[in-house]
Amino acid sequence: MAAIKKIIDGSTAAAYVAYAFSDVATIYPISPIAEMGDIADRWRIAGVKNIFGTTMEVKELESELGAAGATHGALAAGALATTFTASQGLLLMIPNMFKIAGELLPGVFHVGCRSVAAHALSIFGDHQDIMACRTTGFAFLGSNSVQEAHDMAIVAHLAAIEGSLPVVHFFDGWRTSNETSTIEMASYDDLKKLVVMDKVKAFRARGLNPEHPVLRGSAQNPDVYFQNREAANRYYDAFPAIVQSCMNRVNSLTGRKYGLMDYVGNPEAELVIVSMGSSCEVIEETIKYLAATGYKHKTGLVKVRLFRPFSDEALLKAIPGTAKAVAALDRTKEPGSEGEPMYLDVSSALRRAGRQIKVIGGRYGLSSKEFDPSMIKRIYDELASPRPLDGFTIGIDDDVTQRSLKIADRITPDDGCVLKSIFYGMGSDGTVGATKQVAKIIGQTEGFYSQAFFNYSAKKSGGYTISQLRIARQPVKAEYSIESADYISCNKNMYVKRFDLVGNLRCGGIFVLNSSWTAEDMDSVLPASLRRAIAARKARFYNIDAIAIARKNGLGVKINMIMETVFFKLTGIIPFGEAMKALRDEITATYMHEGAEMVNRNIAALDLVVDAITEINYPSTWLNATDDTTGQSAETSLPPFIRNVARPCLRLEGNMLPVSAFSPDGSVPPGTTAYEKRTIAINIPRWDATKCVECTECSLVCAHASIRPYLLTPEEAQNAPEGFVTRPASDKFNGYRYRIQVFPHDCTGCGSCAVICPGHALTMVPIEEDLHTQEPLLQYALDNVALKEGVVPRATINGSQFYQPLLQFSGACAGCGETPYVKLLTQLMGERMIIANATGCSSIWGANFPSNAYCTNTRGQGPAWGNSLFEDNAEYGYGMEVAVTQRRNRLAELIRAAVADQSTDAAIKAAMQKWLGAFNDPTASAEAGNAILQLLPDDNSAAEIREFSDMFAKKSIWAIGGDGWAYDIGFAGLDHVLAQDRDINLLVMDTECYSNTGGQTSKATPLGAVARYSADGKRTFKKDLGRMMMTYGNVYVASIALGANYMQAIKAFVEADAYPGPSIVIAYCPCINHGIRAGMGNSIVEERKAVKSGYWPLYRYDPRRKAQGLQPLQLDSSAPDGSLLDFINGEDRYVDLKMLDAEEAAVLQPELKEHCDLLYDILLKQSQGNQTS
Repeated sequence: MAAIKKIIDGSTAAAYVAYAFSDVATIYPISPIAEMGDIADRWRIAGVKNIFGTTMEVKELESELGAAGATHGALAAGALATTFTASQGLLLMIPNMFKIAGELLPGVFHVGCRSVAAHALSIFGDHQDIMACRTTGFAFLGSNSVQEAHDMAIVAHLAAIEGSLPVVHFFDGWRTSNETSTIEMASYDDLKKLVVMDKVKAFRARGLNPEHPVLRGSAQNPDVYFQNREAANRYYDAFPAIVQSCMNRVNSLTGRKYGLMDYVGNPEAELVIVSMGSSCEVIEETIKYLAATGYKHKTGLVKVRLFRPFSDEALLKAIPGTAKAVAALDRTKEPGSEGEPMYLDVSSALRRAGRQIKVIGGRYGLSSKEFDPSMIKRIYDELASPRPLDGFTIGIDDDVTQRSLKIADRITPDDGCVLKSIFYGMGSDGTVGATKQVAKIIGQTEGFYSQAFFNYSAKKSGGYTISQLRIARQPVKAEYSIESADYISCNKNMYVKRFDLVGNLRCGGIFVLNSSWTAEDMDSVLPASLRRAIAARKARFYNIDAIAIARKNGLGVKINMIMETVFFKLTGIIPFGEAMKALRDEITATYMHEGAEMVNRNIAALDLVVDAITEINYPSTWLNATDDTTGQSAETSLPPFIRNVARPCLRLEGNMLPVSAFSPDGSVPPGTTAYEKRTIAINIPRWDATKCVECTECSLVCAHASIRPYLLTPEEAQNAPEGFVTRPASDKFNGYRYRIQVFPHDCTGCGSCAVICPGHALTMVPIEEDLHTQEPLLQYALDNVALKEGVVPRATINGSQFYQPLLQFSGACAGCGETPYVKLLTQLMGERMIIANATGCSSIWGANFPSNAYCTNTRGQGPAWGNSLFEDNAEYGYGMEVAVTQRRNRLAELIRAAVADQSTDAAIKAAMQKWLGAFNDPTASAEAGNAILQLLPDDNSAAEIREFSDMFAKKSIWAIGGDGWAYDIGFAGLDHVLAQDRDINLLVMDTECYSNTGGQTSKATPLGAVARYSADGKRTFKKDLGRMMMTYGNVYVASIALGANYMQAIKAFVEADAYPGPSIVIAYCPCINHGIRAGMGNSIVEERKAVKSGYWPLYRYDPRRKAQGLQPLQLDSSAPDGSLLDFINGEDRYVDLKMLDAEEAAVLQPELKEHCDLLYDILLKQSQGNQTS
């Protein structure tokens, strides 16, 4: 074949093949393979033809369950269908998988295999999801690399068609799916030649059709079900040979050799590992290294490609006759079993064959835990021991059940690379994209191959990113982390105090730092440990102030192109002139949709880079730099979880923590984000007391609770340190002094506070100007200024902001539209909240281990938070409400019994009667409950009441999540829960897309908006969730936008909580995926524009008003002012359609305005009593 050389990731490689062989793809977005459907949809829009001469239909469903059902339907109707999924998504597909397999339908599911949520959610790779599905009747075919994701995908589709069985084609759902690598791809013309078209015709002829009708899916009784289930056996018996036949054709096409199970290593090996997936690449490389370095044992590897149907024949043929011991590796965990699946299959096959070989099982690599050559050598060492440990783990320290293998020595095989680089960046600074561009530029250069792999923090746009790049003269096969880098770049200066940046730098390698520090500054700003490491490695150390260049050219925090230029200049991997030309081409392609001005700004920035690079000629004294011991005593006084778990994790040392460090149920104590001090802002707000109007709006809108108002007594103000500026508070604050305090290490620098400040009292300044000044001032406020809760009513703008936010310093994007709502909610009622949080952005920014952004007040009370799944959050919260109600009712029974008991003390009886009267009043029930506890005797007579004492105060149950949950995957549950007339509250943070997975279309996405899976603009209107829920008549419904009307949002939250039934509050949340052209610092202003234009109406529907003779619906926003088109065209998601299809945008945008105007008129009439709900 004429191979097509491409630099792509595993997801794209598999999607390319799926598109070729499929008529239909029905999908639902899930990390890490959400890109696959988006890529295929873009090919469809571009008119790319598959091997059948048509475009593939790509359809997004409301859930993975729906996607699997649609795939089943498409197959049943005679279309070759595929889907892409992972983890929990695959588990939702299991019922349909049984059906598809039972009907012998040749669908192919491409799965980026991933951890499943157990004690915690994880988006990283292992085999837990596919192993949970192995009994469905699907065949399972695995890929080990990006190249194999292309090749095995071909085999999967060919075999499904020829064998009439569905196939799960799986690959590592983090390493392979996200890794970009130089591979060889087959053309669609070549792929078409591999297909047995008669089999395709036979399949289509089986499609359900009234022209030749048949019934499928009947209900069977015990007399025949068993026999009918066995009737498909011959298809499974024949399938391994069919797969091998398809592999042979692919082998002939590509020149690469694949078998059902391939053996590599010494043909007379005594020690053999059996494994599958990306681990095989590492094991093969290790075997070669051990052989070359004289390892005392002969070693080998069996690569399992076809896992189901499992071929004993292929396994037995692959294992050398000299083998004495086999280790079967599993990347999953089955608690309570005799062993994991691969171990059981290998053991069974060898037993049936009568092969007397010792077999042990082991677990590795859960949730993308590193699996490197040193670990593999340790497994071979264990296999060679007289009594090898069966059921071992590798890569962790199991100090509880003692099942882990300790690694005694480290080995570093030669991976054949000519350049290895590591780039430390921050989410949204462009480092990941820059690494992909470098990989593309070099990988497309004649004679070079590239591989790029990425690790991300889940802390959204402000989290760390680590990009690893390998360059070689042959295909790169190293599927593990770089240990000896030639080039390391730190693109965020504050990381010098957080990470071990040069621990993996080779001697004489290059270290580049992006900072504003001069050569003279380095002695004082770099930690001694980093200075010692730089000197010990004789590193070539360079500094560049990329932020200054970016600012000068209006690029904000985007330093990607600047740092790429530094890389090409210092490494010289390709001629610098060629690199600059390629970079300019990349800039044009990347930024053209933002306009020629943005393209020119980036190109202008490149011209400033070379002269801005400074080599740091550090002194030899760095080799003996001594650590600053200041703060060591404070470190030892930290809470145990922070000291022993959180801090190591935040230093990227979590891999070294032992099993005993963790709570078996995965629970995390509250308030851990207060100890992070990420210091990621470039600019922070500076307060001018002379201009402040004491509105506290800055605190209200802050997405991270990093700016707060303080009221000081005269004594507190008098004792304050120098620089702790206050102003006389206005009369409503009763003679206090007033101050706005910034939390500089926790601020993300979005500028939202400064943008909305009505008195212009806040100015954004470079963090280095104020950081050290503000540190002692903040500490004084925290340690010496008491909270002044209740000085003004709580349910007001000012009053709410003098309550401690019980959501603080979350991992959300700078300027996030979601967090201000939840933060406000905790200030209004956080001490009695139980939160059920749908999986999504809010579950990640709120609870990304070891971070818990929810904290407690001075009394130790705060939100109790839990996450179940994405699809069941309303039901999860409903279960909480039922449990709390049941427990409180039981407490009430006990109290009534005590009141009726003649022996109960009169004072206790009076307190109990007071509590019964205040049962549904949050404040009064808590106060009355505390009074009872003070009076109860210490003996056993009140033991059961004391057992329920945490139920005295009325709780506030909130199920919160995004529009993907509420409008799509969880809508059925949401609807059911709201229909149950229970006292539960739902908060929907509506970003109008799937924010957490990259901005895919949801049913909340408006007409004409461009989103993933709607790359040509959404062609249907947004679901009107609020009006739908009003039809029940007994549900409290509110639509809010904090920036448009602060008090309306506060009233909605308070009313929803007080309403003795179900409530739903739908909040407008601007998102980074919207592409707000003014920046996320303007998200609050964006909310105002949305309401003024009529894009987002404000209302409250309160059924209690009926009893007062009033209309339940109150419309809280004014008539649209005609600015809707101006508003939406301030966001890329609408502007992009104008660039893609100006004619269509000219139709859809006015239609959207007309629709919004119509909805306002409907709401207005309903609020006036002219229309029922």
